[in-house]
Amino acid sequence: MKDGEIGIYIHIPFCMKKCLYCDFPSYAGVKWQMAPYLKALLKEMKAARDEIADYNIGSIYIGGGTPTFFKTPYISSIMETCTSLFNIDGAAEVTIEANPGTLNKERLKVLREMGINRLSIGVQAWQTGLLRTLGRIHDSNQVISDIDWAREVGFENISVDLMFGLPNQTFDQWAETLDNVCNLDVEHVSAYSLKVEEGTPLYTMVANGTLELVDEDTERNMYHHGISFLKSKGYIQYEISNFAKEGYRSRHNLRYWKNGEYIGFGCGAHSYLRGMRRYNYPQIEKYIDTIEKRGHAIADSEYVGKDIERFETVMMGLRLMEGVNKREFLERFGNSLDFYYGDVILKLKTDGLLREDDTSICLTMRGMDIQNTVLLAFLDYME
Repeated sequence: MKDGEIGIYIHIPFCMKKCLYCDFPSYAGVKWQMAPYLKALLKEMKAARDEIADYNIGSIYIGGGTPTFFKTPYISSIMETCTSLFNIDGAAEVTIEANPGTLNKERLKVLREMGINRLSIGVQAWQTGLLRTLGRIHDSNQVISDIDWAREVGFENISVDLMFGLPNQTFDQWAETLDNVCNLDVEHVSAYSLKVEEGTPLYTMVANGTLELVDEDTERNMYHHGISFLKSKGYIQYEISNFAKEGYRSRHNLRYWKNGEYIGFGCGAHSYLRGMRRYNYPQIEKYIDTIEKRGHAIADSEYVGKDIERFETVMMGLRLMEGVNKREFLERFGNSLDFYYGDVILKLKTDGLLREDDTSICLTMRGMDIQNTVLLAFLDYME
């Protein structure tokens, strides 16, 4: 990341239907709040103009929720506001999350014309039964149509989100999902193991025995098959859960993984600027009301001390296949990785969880499987 460059995250919390596994700030059945939400969102963005005037914007990510369920003219207003207020790099990566079932060719055409150049499509699974288990509204035919339409209107950078380890999912179903997605020839694939979050309907269904998760061995076999299969199809694994064709790594998400700076707008959005971390109220009504009264919706903020910043830089960097770059770490913190973590690095290398060369430290395959164990070892070395 060059000096003075940040990313912008914009949260759109509206959904046609909330998925059973989702614990993000997202809401269904509240379309009437879209217009006041847009008004508050634009007001928050305008209030931040001076705060980020000295930064170049290298990436914009419109997430949710389901941004493509938000009215298209509202998305246009957001993009126009970004362009008028901020220093958007001419080569900026501009992503919008999209769910099948909320797209059509005309909407995609308008999105592309307004400067959005990357789609992140939530596919999750190929089989209709599994999609219904997750509470998804689409089927695989809609995925095919949406990607065909996106190509026709000029999208050349498409990412697909997949999930494995789903309740009642078989290994063969996961293999079928990967095969069909690769046949679509998208540029990027994110493949995540399902995490059952407390407070979601899916958590309740698993807890009461209505649904049964796959066993840990099957889940790990699914992950390793995904790595090898995607590699055979020309996708480079560059992060624990992310795979891209050459030149199509997610620049916005790389900013997070390198512990770079970003600003977030919208309910529940987080920011990390000038050593301060903050987040907005997650509830739509609270967000709108607080923006109207205060001009911002910050629920809390904290200063990130250097010891925490160092740990988080290692924690996030170890998600990357390239690992934590030694030179970048030295330039950022004034001392080497060995200065702070020499003993733990040696131990983890001896245990076969880390490997090291002249450039970086990174996880081994075994280390990736038990990443939390590795991170706890580094956590013990915080001052």
